[in-house]
Amino acid sequence: MGKVLKILKSIITWTLVVISIGVMIFTVVSVTTFDKADRDIFGYKAFIVLSDSMSKTDFDAGDLILVKETDPATLQVGDIIAYTSTNTENYGDTVTHKIREITTDANGQPGFITYGTTTEENDANVVTYEYILGKYEKCIPNIGTFFQFLKTTPGYICCIFIPFMILIGIQAMNTVSLFRKYKKEQQEELEKEREAIAKERAESQKMMEELLKLRDQLGVANHGVNSGNAGTHITDSEGHRDMTDESNESRGGI
Repeated sequence: MGKVLKILKSIITWTLVVISIGVMIFTVVSVTTFDKADRDIFGYKAFIVLSDSMSKTDFDAGDLILVKETDPATLQVGDIIAYTSTNTENYGDTVTHKIREITTDANGQPGFITYGTTTEENDANVVTYEYILGKYEKCIPNIGTFFQFLKTTPGYICCIFIPFMILIGIQAMNTVSLFRKYKKEQQEELEKEREAIAKERAESQKMMEELLKLRDQLGVANHGVNSGNAGTHITDSEGHRDMTDESNESRGGI
């Protein structure tokens, strides 16, 4: 059971890591690239669709579209192009509409009449070559909506702040767990050292007792030998004394 929980914990942790890193990378890339006509990703410019003017046929508001730079002279009727608007209502905005007709403007410059497929109405001004940003290539649904949500405070909290806080919490728990494990191992090592010291003391004490016992045995043996030697000297002395007395007696008799 513990092993299963450990595996699940690792899976959740790595999932959060991947999601957090992915969101971070997406945020950095999107902020520096999306809706910027002078930036591209692998040759594609990325724009977030803000209206449903093409939702009838191609893409919806909130989708992310990829536009590739192309030679305006190669564009044909039916192609979808992204261009910088010159209309007074949305001057400077990026518009992505379909080409209805190839024409020229009032100055004789080649250009295109474009329209949105949802309303079928032509755009007010002719789009000349200098304002064309590229040809529409691909659409990634709802990425723009996610990016717009990510730029809000709730989006930041949900997608970036909370995952990172969870990761920090998990890392803190792992750190505490490792610290406790380290302290436990350290305590076990101390206990082993204490047991070893106690064992050495017991062995030393036992050895000392054996040495004392041996010393006592040697002392008793030496005492017995000394006692035997003392008795022999007394006998000799007495014998010598007796012999002297007998000699004196003999002399007295003479």
